[in-house]
Parts: sequence; structure tokens; C-alpha cells
Amino acid sequence: MDGLPGTTEETPEDGGGLSFDPRAEIGEFLRSRRARLRPEDVGLPVYGRHRRVPGLRREELAQLSAVSVAYLTRLEQGRGNNVSVEVLDAIARALRLSDAERVHLTHLAKCRHGKSHAPPPRQQVRSTLRELLASFEGVPAYVVGRRSDILAWNPMAVALFGDWDRLPSQERNWARLVFLQPHYRRLFVDWESKAADIVGALRLDVGCHPDDPRLSALVGELSVRSGEFRRLWARHDVEEKSHGTNYLRHPLVGDLALSFESFRLPDDSEQCLTVYHSQAGSTTAENLRLLASWGVDAATVEARPLRP
Repeated sequence: MDGLPGTTEETPEDGGGLSFDPRAEIGEFLRSRRARLRPEDVGLPVYGRHRRVPGLRREELAQLSAVSVAYLTRLEQGRGNNVSVEVLDAIARALRLSDAERVHLTHLAKCRHGKSHAPPPRQQVRSTLRELLASFEGVPAYVVGRRSDILAWNPMAVALFGDWDRLPSQERNWARLVFLQPHYRRLFVDWESKAADIVGALRLDVGCHPDDPRLSALVGELSVRSGEFRRLWARHDVEEKSHGTNYLRHPLVGDLALSFESFRLPDDSEQCLTVYHSQAGSTTAENLRLLASWGVDAATVEARPLRP
């Protein structure tokens, strides 16, 4: 086991993978956002019965955002040097981007690929945060960092999701678990939704860290090994969920409806604390109580993911 119980110690990795060029990414992202809107969705008239381009044409986006067609063309080709915040905001409003999508567009537009090859800083979880996780008795909780790496967790998270301590450090990663481990496909009732959320979060990471070799290696590996990942990745959706509900089918206690809250840590905005909870008096609350009373060792005999 690497490091302290319930923690991941990050190890260097220079492996190959995809190469992310923000100049290409911004064009693909903008085209994918145009494709999901129709002229009638944004109050524009529809001319002609047959449109060769799905969604909005570039000329229609230019009209909505008051940005010239020539400039939009340069931006989609990765040649929009020194694009202003005002222009990005106008495009974001015209495309009806979510907050996460606006952040992603800004990162792609402002990034200068190739000027800095310094690796991202090492991911470390403060000891006081690990102590806080351990204090959440009967409540599953964990910390996730860049690339969907699972960095720290408490015993109830192990009982619920599987024994991450038994996995190599590199495999403690939500994307690898959900797309490559059959246990997680059975565990999440709405597996497609969980998978899409993870891919959306990875897309945000690409915008922030296009030169991260571990991230490019992860996306490259998943693209080769999972057709479902390739399909979701090609959609260019970005998302960051701060709350919601996961429906699980646990092998020991059955169905669970767990609400979650995720909090960005103020001293490390790339780390996120996620805590699950259930409605008082519900069947889920009783099932969680049973899971906690049986103990982690008993629960993980059947529930832990298989080691690759």
C-alpha cells in the first residue's frame, strides 16, 4: 500500500498519450457548441429547407455575438491572439454556455500551448483534511484532485465504493474505475450519467493543464480501451457538479439513493471534497447504518473492485 491509509501518494509518470493543443481544442469546442443550437432556439429565422451545417452557422453566431465572421473564423482556427474577455463573454452568451463551459472557453482562449512545459505541482492532501475525513463516521467522503485522481478517503467510502487501498496508486482514479472496472458499471444505476460527469470534468482539466503528461496518458489509454469513453470525449461536453444524487446498487445492502455535496478547497482549488448523505429515516439511511455496523472488512470482501 502506498503512503498512509486512505491516501494516494502521487508518483512521476512520463508515459505517452494524446497531445492537447488548445488551438485545436477551442475550434472543436466552439463548433460542438454551435452544433447543439438551432436558429429557432435563439430567435433567428430559418432560411432554406436543407441546411448542410447542423446547428448554428458561423455567420449566425457572429450576428448573435456582434463579432465579425472573420474574427470567429480565426478564433476557431486557433489564431485569435489576445482575445478579449468582452468578446469571450459575448460568444458565451450567444452560445448559452454554462458557467463551467465559460471557464473552459476562457482557459482554451488564453492558454499559450508550448510556452511552459513545467509539470503541474504535486498533489498532496493536508493532514488536517485527512483527519476531517476520518471524523465523518457513517458518512462516505473522499477528496479528488486533478485528472479525477482519488487522493484521500474515509472507511465508509471504502465500504461503499470498494477498497481503494488495495489498488496501485495509479489506479485510484475515477475515470479508470468507471470505464475499466465492471464492478462500477454494476454499482451505478445510471452509469451513463456518472461516466458523462467524469468525462466533463476531465475536459475542464484539459483546458487548465494541456501540457500535463499524466492527463494526456490517461485520456489516451481510455480512448484505446473504451469505446464509450471515446464517444463521450468526442462530444466536448464540460461539467463540474457541486451537488446531486447518485443511485447505487450495492452488492451487500441493495439500492441506495445518496445525495452528495462537493466543495472546492479554498487553499487548493484543484482539490474537491465530496461528502455523501441520506435522508433521515429513509431506507438508504438504514442501509448505510447496516453497512457501517458490518465494518469495512466485511463489506469489501464482495464490494471491492478487482485489481487489474
